[in-house]
Amino acid sequence: MRIPERFQINTSSFSFYWSKGPGVDLLRKLPKKPVIADAGQFAPLLYQYDRACDQLVEQLHLKIGFYQGQQLLKDALAGRPIEPAYEQVLIKFLNTVDFTPPWLDWDKIEQGIELSQRSGLSGLIVLRDYVLMGGYESSAINKPLIFTGALKKGAVKRLTETVTFWVDITGDDALKKGNIGIEAILLTRCIHSYARLNILKHGQWQTEKWGIPLNTWDMLATNLGFSLVYLTGLKRMKFNVLENEVEGLFHVWKFIGTLLGIPLQLLPDTEEQAIEALYYWTMTQQSGDQDSLALAKSLMEEPIKAAYPTNKWGRKLMREIHLYYNHYLLGDYSCSLLGLKKTVLGKIAYVNILKNKKANRMVTDSLWRKKQIDKGRKIHEGVKGIYLKYNYPTLRS
Repeated sequence: MRIPERFQINTSSFSFYWSKGPGVDLLRKLPKKPVIADAGQFAPLLYQYDRACDQLVEQLHLKIGFYQGQQLLKDALAGRPIEPAYEQVLIKFLNTVDFTPPWLDWDKIEQGIELSQRSGLSGLIVLRDYVLMGGYESSAINKPLIFTGALKKGAVKRLTETVTFWVDITGDDALKKGNIGIEAILLTRCIHSYARLNILKHGQWQTEKWGIPLNTWDMLATNLGFSLVYLTGLKRMKFNVLENEVEGLFHVWKFIGTLLGIPLQLLPDTEEQAIEALYYWTMTQQSGDQDSLALAKSLMEEPIKAAYPTNKWGRKLMREIHLYYNHYLLGDYSCSLLGLKKTVLGKIAYVNILKNKKANRMVTDSLWRKKQIDKGRKIHEGVKGIYLKYNYPTLRS
């Protein structure tokens, strides 16, 4: 099998991350530095994809329409009656999904969810300004976004969907069968298959360059973004994280990863395994290109395009605050590659970091921690509510 052109040693953004950026401290946690040549074993994953869900989407969504297909999946998950013509195809797919694998530990799931909830505003900042923006440094993983019209649709839509998804899957008991998190994950999995099938159908996708769209290795990288990169970002925000929370976070995303169709053997159990996996993926990525710059600019300008805050000065201030966090979390080198200007006004955001540093000294106090979990969850639900109230009606019109 020919290795896609995208598979090449990175010499700029990610190379800097591991040699002079936050990756230096991550590599110190490993007994030895990974050898880039060993990354070749993962190259075939660029041609692998979620065949089970693609089959469902081909036989359901592409026949009766995307929204109708998603509704039937919701009905099946809720135990409601399904039209006989589509019942078997849904049953066949759901039989491939293990909602309670033997290795699943609900205590660990709860610990990971509690960390996610406790992260409050800082967690949402990390997801937006570190995980999402940092992902644009790879040109190849962004190509499906371009082919599905992400630039035309705008960053407001993608951010609204991402925030809604993350808040839904990190609720209490959200990951138990029949609850909102499971529904959100499987509906998202269908979105991935629907996008992949449509991209390939239109004939302009260059598999020899980029591999299969939304392939298994890029899906693993996205999973690592929500686990390892998210964890690293929280720590950079002076957020204290307990060891059991770290273990729980990776367990949460191991479970979510399997539900999204990522092979179990690829998903890390520990931070060390995740660091090695992220190193191999990032160090074999092409650097950003014009699409990367365009996506970064779109996300940078998202606060201006959004409908909240309701006044333009408030929206401009939000843009500057997010720019500050981009530079604080990603570093000036990465931000310069992404075309993200520096900000003076946005420096007021450092107050939040100072609050984290002071407050998190009490992380081992169980009563304080419980209050922070409750407070953080309310913040998450409030932000989701803002996006749906102010942005979603605009996106639907």
